[in-house]
Amino acid sequence: MKALIDVHTHTIVSGHAYSTILENVEYAKKAGLKYLGLSEHGPMMPGAPHMYYFCNIHCVPSEINGIRILRGAEANILNTDGDIDLKDIDYYLDYLIASLHPPCIKHGSIEENTKAVINAMNHEKVRIIGHLDDSRYPVDYEEVVKYAKEKDVIFEINNSSLKPTSFRQGARENVSILLKYCEKYEVKIIFGSDAHICFDVGSFKYCEEVIKENNFNKDLVLNYNEDEIAKFFKID
Repeated sequence: MKALIDVHTHTIVSGHAYSTILENVEYAKKAGLKYLGLSEHGPMMPGAPHMYYFCNIHCVPSEINGIRILRGAEANILNTDGDIDLKDIDYYLDYLIASLHPPCIKHGSIEENTKAVINAMNHEKVRIIGHLDDSRYPVDYEEVVKYAKEKDVIFEINNSSLKPTSFRQGARENVSILLKYCEKYEVKIIFGSDAHICFDVGSFKYCEEVIKENNFNKDLVLNYNEDEIAKFFKID
């Protein structure tokens, strides 16, 4: 099966990435993708773009060099109430990934982190929970998966987290637990490269390894099914 979409990518706009939109598009084509999501960090991340960037994102064409572009962002979860740093302008965007990042929210207890993630799912444009795999942010995986099922939210399996050089702690073990509950409750996942340089766009080597290791049902991997991609992201 061939992955068709990567919705977790960054450009120089995020402040700590190294490529442009056009460079990411070029490597999306090389990877055989049909869809590319732009997901710059929300403004509470150090070095991230100003709100004006997201308000002006309509300037980016919906198709570039044969690649369908989805205009998104990676919002930061800010507290246990699930507040995010892009809630006031999310109507400009096709989707949001909501993630826990150390510069934006402290490491909490299992109860606190679970509450933060569950409440973040209540934002209309939050369609994906990003890299929920870091032992510094322990969560009750069964509870978050059950709530995601109610809200039609899916979970990202983050290729960058699974790299041997990743700074996230316990990612592979935590992803295995997450996958178990996603399969139990039939909640879809999506591979995300979390590319911070164009060469990583569409790269899902470690994602594919971990689903193979866990014998995970590939019918629940959104990247492989174009009809489900179009339905989930409301693509005409």
